[in-house]
Amino acid sequence: MTDHTNASLNGIAALQHLGVIRVEGDDSASFLQGQLTHDFVLLNQDEARLAAYCTPKGRMQASFIGFKLASNDIVLVMSRDILAPTLKRLSMFVMRAKAKLRDATAEFNLYGIAGSAVAQLAPGLQGPWSRRTVGDASVVGLYPADGTPRALWVAPSGSAPPAGATLDEAAWLWSEVRSGIATITAPLVEALVPQMLNYESVDGVNFKKGCYPGQEVVARSQFRGTLKRRAYLAQADSEMRAGDEVFHESDATQPCGIVAQAAANPDGGWDAIVSMQIAASQQGALAVGKADGPAIRVEPPPYPLLADI
Repeated sequence: MTDHTNASLNGIAALQHLGVIRVEGDDSASFLQGQLTHDFVLLNQDEARLAAYCTPKGRMQASFIGFKLASNDIVLVMSRDILAPTLKRLSMFVMRAKAKLRDATAEFNLYGIAGSAVAQLAPGLQGPWSRRTVGDASVVGLYPADGTPRALWVAPSGSAPPAGATLDEAAWLWSEVRSGIATITAPLVEALVPQMLNYESVDGVNFKKGCYPGQEVVARSQFRGTLKRRAYLAQADSEMRAGDEVFHESDATQPCGIVAQAAANPDGGWDAIVSMQIAASQQGALAVGKADGPAIRVEPPPYPLLADI
């Protein structure tokens, strides 16, 4: 088993793989309220949201970390590889709402902060999905990686980068995997409902808010106890990539899961978040790519799961 120590996970990484959608206007919060899985009307300035954008069938087509710069100015941080189609689709539903959406990636500098740098740069940050302003930057608390604190730094382009040691982006991407919270990228579009990535357990779904695309499917999955897939951490000696299928030894023809996100472990091998059938995760051999592919080892997610209701 690979040793998952994060002693070297300390510093600041420039994040080139993320982009920003900016939503401005008097109806920006209410518009997003009707589109995403979390509540943006009740979003306060000192907090952020993890949220998904689903199809009418409840399948995730994007995920975001969102927060308000002002009551009528909302920033959505997401994977850059699917930003253009996501922006196009969201914009189709603005209709008469007073909200304007645009690709604002060039307007911001994005950094990942890990280890002691979090407390140094944003003292008093209150844990996952909390938000603090440091000068003109917004700092959002993220889930830790093996106990190592992590945060997202979002600042206007042209502003000074956060001061501290440089962290390689590859190490940051590994920390994302070890946090157990996957970001939707192109290989995952429309593949999974939020619970298949444990989003309801990490405050990515609000079951008390009003309607949004796919809401009935997401709610039914939760309240009828029909969840058959969950997200787990996994390790392999060989490379894993998002979209790779996972097979159980009991069935060589039908995959039991999918790799949601993967990154090289600095100490060797690969780590991943896999979404797979609960039953398959509990016993038996697993392989990635094909039934006789490289063996993978699965462990529980690094946070408690919300029980079926």
